[in-house]
Amino acid sequence: MTRPTALIAEDEPLLAQALQAELAQAWPALQVLRSVGDGVSAVEAALALQPDVLFFDIRMPGQSGLEAAAELADAWPTEGPDAKPFPALVFVTAYDQYAVQAFEAEAVDYVLKPVQSARLQKTASKLQLALASTAQAAPETGANEAKLEATLAQLRSLLGPAAGAPTAAPLQVLQASVGSSIHIIPVADVVYLEAADKYLRVLTGTQEYLLRTPLKELLPQLDTQVFWQIHRGTVVRAQAVRSVSRDEAGRLSLTLHHRSEKLPVSRLYAHRFKAM
Repeated sequence: MTRPTALIAEDEPLLAQALQAELAQAWPALQVLRSVGDGVSAVEAALALQPDVLFFDIRMPGQSGLEAAAELADAWPTEGPDAKPFPALVFVTAYDQYAVQAFEAEAVDYVLKPVQSARLQKTASKLQLALASTAQAAPETGANEAKLEATLAQLRSLLGPAAGAPTAAPLQVLQASVGSSIHIIPVADVVYLEAADKYLRVLTGTQEYLLRTPLKELLPQLDTQVFWQIHRGTVVRAQAVRSVSRDEAGRLSLTLHHRSEKLPVSRLYAHRFKAM
């Protein structure tokens, strides 16, 4: 019987070693293939190794564990003879009680720092049952896609605005520096926004501007009924979408009014266009 495999993503080496040592006691059959220290490396290693289980630290440099999991889910292969079910996700966190409640509500398992043997044993047992269930369902048509979609739904909820977060009136204008001038851009004119390196591109029907405000910071100030996130770094005005197309691999892209470029839609946000 093939041994189950795992990948650890933890930016603190001592904590990664401690987790691996505790896993060896709680689940001796589990083979830890690699331990990495950041979200980008976690995505690359997971795609290359395709482990059965992922232990992702929430706080990692550059990309959080949640963001890395979402990017991995978007890139995960679902077709072909070598396609495997999406790995079982466990988040390693030192978060407060609200975050723990959020994980529990979304049925995503978690391990609190510092790792406790009894809690990790419970997680190991839960994972073994999940992997056994996945193995039994694997031959069924669409089982892998269904598991991936369930994971995407969990990640969408966890990446969404925090419950109870204060709400403010949506932004009406954006301000962009152009040379020695400041341009006032009515939000009503914006077709889409796209993260680009250290900047945020703001596209209207005829112009492009650059902001230094990160998309992550601007998102809570936009009306979510008007602007839809379609990718980790892209938000589009819903009324600016002319049509939605699907390629041979099942990937969605948007054609816009007033703009010639097409915008790709990640798996995480493809559910917005199911009815179309």
